[in-house]
Amino acid sequence: MQIPTADGLSDAFAARPDQGERHPAVLMYADAFGIRPVVREMARELAGHGYYVLVPNFFYRNGPTPVVDLPEHIGEEDRPALIGRLMPLIEAHTTERVLRDADAYLGFLADQPEVAAGPVAVTGYCIGGLLATRTAAARPGQVAALAAFHAPVAADGPDSLRRLTAEVHFGHAATDITPEALGELNRSLDAARIDYTSEIYPDTVHGFTMSDTDAFDPAGLRRHWDRLLPLLARTLTHG
Repeated sequence: MQIPTADGLSDAFAARPDQGERHPAVLMYADAFGIRPVVREMARELAGHGYYVLVPNFFYRNGPTPVVDLPEHIGEEDRPALIGRLMPLIEAHTTERVLRDADAYLGFLADQPEVAAGPVAVTGYCIGGLLATRTAAARPGQVAALAAFHAPVAADGPDSLRRLTAEVHFGHAATDITPEALGELNRSLDAARIDYTSEIYPDTVHGFTMSDTDAFDPAGLRRHWDRLLPLLARTLTHG
């Protein structure tokens, strides 16, 4: 599908339950590698729990997803070259762009007859987790839940986190954050009086949710679902 934005047309993937007419919406931001079979599979699994899930190609300005050629399995030997090609796109994807696009994505969801009225959730993986965090912070009246996994959620500083009103879960890879940095992040969340959980997933590396990479950790993915699904059930109203 194509979603009109202020800057063009964003291709996207959507999944929804087979049963029922109206479902709470989840805006899911993929990692930098983009929409591909593993991401579609995760979106379908989430939709199976009763949600309308929209996964946009946030790099649409550079072409349809995936914007770089990907191997079927992304090994550690593949990652440096792929990230080298994607980094200029990441750096060009400013907060202003993120929020213009978020308006389009949230507006699209609100217009869908299969989407229930009420707040939405945003989720994201790797850089997508930062985009989800920016979206939730900028749209507190619309976003009731935020979940980000192996993501640089503190990249914009503590002031950005203070704007969050959603219930939050941050699932960190063990290689992405030290216990000391986690404590600092969580103290910022405490000071902002945010309802949150923020934890390091044991024995994981960056990208642990993605089964098409060497980073994949099955226990980490299960823990991700064990945290995400109750969060959505608590915060979103089913039609």
